[in-house]
Amino acid sequence: MKRLFLIVVLVSVYHLEAQDMKVPYEQIPEAPSDYTTGNVIGRMIDGLGYRFHWATKDLTKADLDYKASKEGRTILETLQHIYGMSEMILEAPKGEPSIRPKDFSSYSFEELRKKTLENLEAASNLVKGKNANEVSDFKVTFERGGKQTDFPYWNMLNGMLSDCIHHTGQIVTMRRANGNPQNPKVNVFLGKTKVD
Repeated sequence: MKRLFLIVVLVSVYHLEAQDMKVPYEQIPEAPSDYTTGNVIGRMIDGLGYRFHWATKDLTKADLDYKASKEGRTILETLQHIYGMSEMILEAPKGEPSIRPKDFSSYSFEELRKKTLENLEAASNLVKGKNANEVSDFKVTFERGGKQTDFPYWNMLNGMLSDCIHHTGQIVTMRRANGNPQNPKVNVFLGKTKVD
């Protein structure tokens, strides 16, 4: 019995430490000095990263299983969807195709959260400093069954980037409905969270 109790305690400590591992976007990075095209897009990605960081911090197993309706996605399924789009947000400035379909169900919550935040940080770093001509060369490329379809980068802005912001808001709402609201000290306007 004591051994079982010790195992449960160790697993719980490991889970808490895994959630607290250093991940990007605890606060939004300092703003660039100018409003170049790439800097504006990078700032939008940073804003998403900050929101996602705090929307997903300290989620419980019960939160991950929560869904607003029988037909809706659970929070975990929403995280998988956001992760897939974070890959696309990173692939476009790298000039890589987004190969679909993919299955992200094998990733743990901690992996999804960390990988999503790292993808967003890497994408932001790739676009910052780019001028309008350089950004216009970015393509959103889907590859299915060996066939590629290209779209202009505009579709990334109104598509995946906006969709990730939308779904991050859903996570905030669902976790509140499940009794575990996001830290009330999150300030998306300032991009900082007051720490006691």
